[in-house]
Amino acid sequence: MDKQIDVAVIMGSDSDLPVVAETLKIFDKFGIKYSVNIASAHRTAEFVKQCVNNAVTNGAKAFIAVAGMSAALPGVVASETILPVIGVPMEGKALSGMDALFSIAQMPPSIPVACMSIGKAGAKNAAIFAMEIIAVSNKAVSEKLLQYRKEMKEQILSKDEKLNKIGYQKYLEETKK
Repeated sequence: MDKQIDVAVIMGSDSDLPVVAETLKIFDKFGIKYSVNIASAHRTAEFVKQCVNNAVTNGAKAFIAVAGMSAALPGVVASETILPVIGVPMEGKALSGMDALFSIAQMPPSIPVACMSIGKAGAKNAAIFAMEIIAVSNKAVSEKLLQYRKEMKEQILSKDEKLNKIGYQKYLEETKK
């Protein structure tokens, strides 16, 4: 029997793992249960379908699909489920990820995919967005997200206070250390 999960993460290649790790670190920090698979929309279409079906059976509430180049994976995942799919475009060599961004952002009507930014920032935002989806019906996750926002706010206000206390030149010197 497979494990119960909150989010299924599917990446198109193992070369995506360093970026996907940003998503997984956030899930680990917040105690979000997940599965991770490598599956190609083009080369392993049946396996993609199997991953989606397994995730649904195991309680997934959302999917994160990470892909570069033609970035078909998020759309293929979305075609196999009615659960929310969050696409993360990967940076590529030829077009710097713009091809993947457009592929994910320009889905045809009726098969939506939420599109995050390219690369690591997108991977981090995908984790937060998935948790926001879960938070709609999970008070514990909602409270963790509220605490996270509070901590971010406090960090910025602390940095602002320090900047105004010591001045920009000393602040820059201290941040270089």
